[in-house]
Order: sequence, then C-alpha cells, then structure tokens
Amino acid sequence: MKLHELKNVKGAIHRKKRVGCGEGGGHGKTSGRGGKGQSARSGSSIRPGFEGGQMPLYRKLPHRGFNNYEFRTEIAVINVGDLAKLDASITEVNAEVLVKAGLIRNGQPGLKVLGDGEISRALKVTAGKFSESAKAKLEKAGGQAIVA
Repeated sequence: MKLHELKNVKGAIHRKKRVGCGEGGGHGKTSGRGGKGQSARSGSSIRPGFEGGQMPLYRKLPHRGFNNYEFRTEIAVINVGDLAKLDASITEVNAEVLVKAGLIRNGQPGLKVLGDGEISRALKVTAGKFSESAKAKLEKAGGQAIVA
C-alpha cells in the first residue's frame, strides 16, 4: 500500500455546514441559533458557570480547605536503573549530566533518586534526595550517594 492509494473510511468526510444560505439549505433564517436572545447575537459567548445573572452554584457552595497545587515544587525523579544506562565513561552524576543525557528536564528545582532497577558499576551521584533503597543499591555497587 502506498500513500496515494489510501482512502478515507466511509463516513469520515462530512460536507461543511453552509449556514445562512437560504431556507432551502435547511440552515437559513436563524442559522441554527434559535430565535432572539443573547446567544443569537454575533460575538456572543457566555462563560462557563454563568446562570443568567442568578447566583451561580459555584458561588452558593462553601469553599473550605487548602489546595497546595499552586505552591508545589515539582522535583525531577530518576531511577537507579536509568543511571545504569548512562555512558560508561561517566563516573560522577549530577543534574547537569542528566539534563545533557536527556533523562530529566532542565530548570527543575530538585532531583530525587529512586531505587527502581539495578546498577552494577560505581557512580558518585549528587542529588537533593535519595530513597533508602536507591542509597543502598548505589553503595552496594561501590558508589556514593551525596546529598547536596
């Protein structure tokens, strides 16, 4: 099969709705907008939750509690198994090395090493946090876990 032989599945292509082109087209006169009112006007858009001036439900209900979403710090996470995949010439690992290797994104505030996977070579890893299993696996392989 070649690109020029591809065909659309039946029903995949629809005719464009021609609005306001006379009564014979089926979408004439009010053009599918109903009769009069705010939504019949051009440029009309009513924001989500608007109830026509009535006190909206989201303002009637009590708002309690605290949400940490706006104040969170997203820490970059990497597993011991991913460190084992690094180039063999690398002996010291930190956030900059991992960014260059494409394992974490640049600009994240911290780095935590988790213990998923196995490692067999000695690496000197510098990070903000280590899980207990990650620290144990690194030290068992002859490496170091340095908290920066």
